[in-house]
Amino acid sequence: MGEAGFRADQVMLWIYRRGVSDFELMSNIGKALRARLAAHFVIRPPELVTEQVSVDGTRKWVLKLEQAPGEKPGKPVTMIETVYIPEANRGTLCISSQAGCAMDCSFCSTAQGGFSRNMSTAEIVAQVWFAGKTLGGDFQNERVISNVVFMGMGEPLANYNNVLPAIRILLDDFGFGLSKRRVTVSTSGLVPFIDRLGGDVDTALAISLHAANDKLRDQLVPINKKYPIAELMEACKRYLAGKDRKSHIIYEYVMLDGVNDQPEHARELARLLNSQGQAAKVNLIPFNPFPEARYKRSTPEAITRFSEILRAKGLLTMTRRTRGDDIDAACGQLVGKVQSKQKKRLGDIPVRVQ
Repeated sequence: MGEAGFRADQVMLWIYRRGVSDFELMSNIGKALRARLAAHFVIRPPELVTEQVSVDGTRKWVLKLEQAPGEKPGKPVTMIETVYIPEANRGTLCISSQAGCAMDCSFCSTAQGGFSRNMSTAEIVAQVWFAGKTLGGDFQNERVISNVVFMGMGEPLANYNNVLPAIRILLDDFGFGLSKRRVTVSTSGLVPFIDRLGGDVDTALAISLHAANDKLRDQLVPINKKYPIAELMEACKRYLAGKDRKSHIIYEYVMLDGVNDQPEHARELARLLNSQGQAAKVNLIPFNPFPEARYKRSTPEAITRFSEILRAKGLLTMTRRTRGDDIDAACGQLVGKVQSKQKKRLGDIPVRVQ
């Protein structure tokens, strides 16, 4: 627009740090520029469809996306889900990067619903802006959101061109100003984009591993057929190369009864990760059931035994506490639709899932 660069800094601070959605309120910007901005741009949060609050304090929002450029008028409404997980010393926001998912992981409800479309950078960032405003905090003084994880609907790296600018806004001093250690991108293993991410931005990385051999991982995470474990592990090494010694990759492992939770699986996982020669953290995730799921959650005894084996092999291991499963907000349960009991209350809203 031919304006000085510092004007962009001012606008970003008003939007991302102060949560302002009206250009007229940007008092340190001249009236003429405010009018030009209002003529060309809008600051508009997504439309809330439903909010659910779990007994453990977890909040899930179903948000309606606007019609994407090129979409035919009259298409069914596209919705996504965003989840906020409060804890004593942090507030984690789990955001979506796609409406639906095409990765077809067999244990994930989102994947079973099909793929609708990629989300724009604006739609991705808007989830964080909406959550901050809804929770009553801000991004300058009172931080109700301390961590953002790309672990909602979709495969973030499959929407790379829109996710990367969103990450940069999350980290930017004139954006949300989050630490690089507090923004985590989770991927099922798109090797070329792991390499691109490592070169483009410094952020935490989580790998949805779930098996330590190709035969089993092919069944659980089909992208493994294209990028098998050996290639994925090499990409992880490259991602950490040159980073500070405290950097590590989180390996996510969903615990499926009788499928990948036996002692031999734990020992196999330990061998794989210890062979990397780099710091690793294992996050064991109790399976969260959904309608027509073919799996069952591992027993608490099996999860404990698995964890003890990994720890004995020197791996930092944590078992994720299931949060929000009573409102279908737990890991692997996000499907971007309104359940029947809400439909009766809000009207029958068609949901695009194919």
